Amino acid sequence: MSGPPREEWISVALRRDLRGGTMIAVEFGDYRIALYDVGGELFATDSTCTHAQALLTDGTLQGEIVECPLHGGRFSVRTGKGLGPPIPCDLKTYPVRVIDDEIQVRVADVF
Repeated sequence: MSGPPREEWISVALRRDLRGGTMIAVEFGDYRIALYDVGGELFATDSTCTHAQALLTDGTLQGEIVECPLHGGRFSVRTGKGLGPPIPCDLKTYPVRVIDDEIQVRVADVF
C-alpha cells in the first residue's frame, strides 16, 4: 500500500554560485532543474524547454523571462508559464529556499 508522494528538500547548489540576474543548471536523480536569480529572489523550473528539448540555461535570462536558445520560446521563471508560440505547455516549477548558503529545491519522490 503506497501513501501520498514523499516530498523532500534537496541541496542542489551553493548560493554563491548563482549571481544576480543569472541562471545555472543542476541535475540530481532524474531531475534536470534550472535555478534563476531575479533581483535576489530565487526560482526553479525544469531546465528543458517544453517545445524542443533544448536546455533553457543555454538561452538568455532577461528579468524574469527565460528564452530558449533553439526556437526562441519564452517562459516566466516565476510561474513557469509559456509566453506564446512555439510553447505547447508551461514549465514545471519547484519551491526554492536557502539554508546555510545551500540552495535547496523541494521535489516529490526523489529517490
